[in-house]
Amino acid sequence: MDWMASLQGLAGGVLIGLSATWLMATLGRIAGISGIVGNLITQRPKGDSAWRFAFLLGLISGPLVIMLLGSGLGNVAGSPGEVIGAPAGGVGLMLVAGLLVGVGTGLGSGCTSGHGVCGLARLAPRSMAATGVFLIMAIVTVYISRHLIGIGGLQ
Repeated sequence: MDWMASLQGLAGGVLIGLSATWLMATLGRIAGISGIVGNLITQRPKGDSAWRFAFLLGLISGPLVIMLLGSGLGNVAGSPGEVIGAPAGGVGLMLVAGLLVGVGTGLGSGCTSGHGVCGLARLAPRSMAATGVFLIMAIVTVYISRHLIGIGGLQ
């Protein structure tokens, strides 16, 4: 077992939980990324944009700071010199997948951070159902892509 990876995962989970709790405690907002980005782009309520920009800046700058400190991003690339690596199914498939995720967050009225992290913590029935659907669809997607189509196999 890779204890360092386990500790990094634990630390990341604690930080996600603390940030979600902080946002709810200080602003009364749910840390759902699709809602944060969606409302920033479409609605832009007065006085509501600053924290949204700060939250997104933190999401982007956190991994960059970790990389600058020399810790890397974990096992996300095929070669040690790469940062993330090429998409397993190509850029076109990645764009289609991103579009489908966007449609899914619209249909599900949220994403894994809003439903899975914040909604489950509040024992929200709608979030429990949404997270169950997310997990089932993830399992189906991995099965189809790896076993039926042959994309993204383990190396």
